[in-house]
Amino acid sequence: MFLDHIQINVAAGKGGAGAVSFRREKFIEFGGPDGGDGGEGGSVYLRATGSLNTLNPYRNKREFIAGRGKNGQGALCTGKSGADVTIDVPMGTIVRDADTGEVLAEMLEDGASVRVARGGRGGLGNDRFKSPTNRAPRKAQPGEPGEERRLDLELKLIADVGLVGFPNAGKSTLVSRVSAARPKIADYPFTTLEPQLGVVPVTELDSFVMADIPGLIEGAAGGAGLGTRFLRHIERTRMLLHLVDLSDPTQSPEDSARVIEGELAAFSEVLYAKPRRLVATKLDAIQDEGARSVFEGLCRDRGQEPIFISAVTGEGLRELIFGVHAALGTEDER
Repeated sequence: MFLDHIQINVAAGKGGAGAVSFRREKFIEFGGPDGGDGGEGGSVYLRATGSLNTLNPYRNKREFIAGRGKNGQGALCTGKSGADVTIDVPMGTIVRDADTGEVLAEMLEDGASVRVARGGRGGLGNDRFKSPTNRAPRKAQPGEPGEERRLDLELKLIADVGLVGFPNAGKSTLVSRVSAARPKIADYPFTTLEPQLGVVPVTELDSFVMADIPGLIEGAAGGAGLGTRFLRHIERTRMLLHLVDLSDPTQSPEDSARVIEGELAAFSEVLYAKPRRLVATKLDAIQDEGARSVFEGLCRDRGQEPIFISAVTGEGLRELIFGVHAALGTEDER
């Protein structure tokens, strides 16, 4: 099951205590202090990785505790530092302090790391406190406690293009035809229950990432269907493709545009403002040629060239891929 929101508890290690010790050597009557410092407590880090696209690994493991620092010893021996803990999370994870709501980090790049809980400082041994007036200090410091935090992790997948539309508009079929992704495809609503990512090759060197999310229905912003739970996953996309099923006799292209755009606006102004292009799907199954003319009119009203595809026959897919790639290049120039 896809998991995109979770809370975990992290605790850094306590620092080791400093030692109180004195040299004991033959023929040296006053050896002086030689207590070493305590070791540093281990810290807790989050690290972004491209090998994960869900927070599922932490469904049943919510507690992460770094190692304690070892106590200092005589002969000026410093205690061993506690072991750090590194938690791998998917790229696109937003890290918040669950108690304050403060955003601590956004994990956007593969390998990026952030410390979320600092280990406690090791205490000073008595050697650190010697002075001309106190040549035999019996004082040492205890180790400091490590930081503890409750973290809120929210995943927003990173993709170049997001697909939106009604259930069974052909989003999953499109992703399966233009990429190596294999989402579930069936002839009933809501076959897609979690976001799917696919890498779409354009040339040997160029590609872009496409994200398919579960279909929207009217009232999704109010919780109908699967609601808008997964819309966060296309907030980071650079453009949206709104797929309109021209073979559906129960839904006109105008209704599709009105409903989907209304749900996007209700969810987020940022999402609604993203560059968005209409794409007519299931060209091979059109029963009413009038729907084609209506769709062309919608595109003209938006200043767009109409795009028609059939993911089943492959018609229009090549033109769509190169058109999207060119549009993404235009967005980069801006």
